[in-house]
Amino acid sequence: MATLNDLRRTAAALPGSEERATTGGAAWFVRGKLYAWECHPWPSVPADMRAIVAAELVVGVKVADQMDALALIEMAPDVFLRTTTPWGQPKVAFRMAAIDEDHLAELVTEAWLVQAPKYLRREFNDLGR
Repeated sequence: MATLNDLRRTAAALPGSEERATTGGAAWFVRGKLYAWECHPWPSVPADMRAIVAAELVVGVKVADQMDALALIEMAPDVFLRTTTPWGQPKVAFRMAAIDEDHLAELVTEAWLVQAPKYLRREFNDLGR
């Protein structure tokens, strides 16, 4: 089971990554662009998903496109929430208690790659990752 500290550790290793406190919890940005965040049970979240978000730690990440989000949801519907809010697409949210550290690191890194500018992606690749 992955933790918020695992997410913090992964994010801290990514060039230009910055953690900020937001109304909904912690969020991670690269050059001002959001790429990962603690989900909050906002009223705009469907009621069944809001109940999950209120009861356990759920994290959202940006994805390359909506097809990637749908593939993750279909692959592991017990891990990935079918929907959260309509804004900020494409994205996917997942239950932290149901994901392992390696998959978390992959999701966070991919989200960072989606949002990072080219020069930071080059720096990341030059580090051999």
